[in-house]
Amino acid sequence: MKGFRLSFSVVALIVVPALMTASCSETQPPASTDTKPAAATKDRRGLVVGLSMYTLGAPYFAAQSNALKRKAGSLGITVIDTEAKDDMNKQLADVEDLLSRGIDLLILNPKDPQGLIPATKAASRAGVPVIIMDSSIDATADFVTTVQSNNQANGELIGEWLVRRMRGKRLKIALLSGTPGNPVGKERRQGVFRGIIEEQLRTMNRVDFEVVSQGWGNWAHEGGLKAMEDILVAQPDFNVMLAENDSMALGALKAIRESGRRDILVLAAADGQKEALELIRRGEYGATGLNNPILVAETALDMGLRFLDGERSFPRTTYTPAVCIAADNVDKYYSASAEF
Repeated sequence: MKGFRLSFSVVALIVVPALMTASCSETQPPASTDTKPAAATKDRRGLVVGLSMYTLGAPYFAAQSNALKRKAGSLGITVIDTEAKDDMNKQLADVEDLLSRGIDLLILNPKDPQGLIPATKAASRAGVPVIIMDSSIDATADFVTTVQSNNQANGELIGEWLVRRMRGKRLKIALLSGTPGNPVGKERRQGVFRGIIEEQLRTMNRVDFEVVSQGWGNWAHEGGLKAMEDILVAQPDFNVMLAENDSMALGALKAIRESGRRDILVLAAADGQKEALELIRRGEYGATGLNNPILVAETALDMGLRFLDGERSFPRTTYTPAVCIAADNVDKYYSASAEF
C-alpha cells in the first residue's frame, strides 16, 4: 500500500448556483464514434478470431470474454481464446501461438501498454488486423482502434455526483487503484478528480478534497479487501472510499463493514457490476460508472469485422457511452439475470 496525502484548496471568483440533488447523468460518445453493430449481420462462417486476455481473474473480464465468444458463435465465427494469467511474457507467447494458428483477426486486451507493442507488430507482419479491447496500449503499437468505455468521462460524472451527494462536506478519500502504471486506472481516477474540481468550483467556488491514502487492489475483490484492511489501520480518517472498479470496491466494502464503520460512502469509478447495482438499489453503495463488458466486447468484434470487410476509417479510440449509475437511474441498468 502506498500512503500519501493529496489536498486541494482553491478559491474561485465567480459564484454559480447549482442543484444539490445527487442525481446521475450520462454523456454520449463523440459523433465520430460509431458503436452500431452493422457488420455483425453477415454470415461469417470460416473466420477465425484470436482473443488474447491478460486475465480472467475479475468477473468483468470473464463476462467480456464470454460475450465475445457468444457473439462470434452466433455468426459462425471460430474463436481461439487465451488467458495470460497476469503474465506479460505469457501474453506475448499467447499471441505468437495464435498467429501461428492462422487467425484472421486478433482482439487483444493487453497486460501492459508498452510491453505488448511487439505482439501488435508481429500481427501486422502476419497481415492480421488488431483490435485493442478495454485496456489501452501505446500509440506506437499497430492496431485499428481501441474499444473501451470512456474512462475519463465516466470518472467526471462520478466526481460530480460525489460532490452533490456530500453536500458541501470536506471529501477525505481513500483511493483503491488497480495496478501501478495502468493507463485505465489513471484515466479513471483523474476523471473523478476533474469532476470533483469542476463541481466544487461550480457549487462552492473553491476546491477542497483530500486523498488520504492510495492502496493497490489488482482490480480484484480480494485485492480490494486486503488493501482496505491496511488503509483502515494506517489511515482511518476518511469518509469516502473510491475504487477504480466495482470488484475492488465490493472487497473494500466487506472490510469496512467488518471494521464496524458506517460513516464511509463507497463508490467506484467504473464497471456497473450486478452486485454493486444491487447494493445501490438498497442504498448501501453510492454510484458507479457504466463499463458494460458485453457492449465493449461486441463492439470490438464489430470493429474487427468492419475492417475485414474493407472499411478503413476508424477513430483511434472507440468509446461506449459514459453513464453515472446511482439510485435515481439504477433500475435502467440492473438485471437480475446479468452475467456481470
